[in-house]
Amino acid sequence: MAAKTDETDGTTPGDAARGGAAADESERAALGYEQARDELIDVVRRLEAGGTTLEESLALWERGEELAKVCRHWLEGARARLDATLAADAGGGGGE
Repeated sequence: MAAKTDETDGTTPGDAARGGAAADESERAALGYEQARDELIDVVRRLEAGGTTLEESLALWERGEELAKVCRHWLEGARARLDATLAADAGGGGGE
């Protein structure tokens, strides 16, 4: 039985590798944290449910890895902003 990429997210194994770093950056810019998180949850549900071919499972796994990177990027950015704000508050002392 042949793999059906239309039942997954439309990717096939290796799509992410062909896009490279530029695709990663454009995906991070295009997807907000909540959107990436929700899609990642859906990918995990589909993998846990089973019933997919090996090719479909691999495509879902790869998509999940990409989405996890997007989420990590957003969370690291949020952490950096919080750290910068806390450092400014600690160093500023109000100035009055």
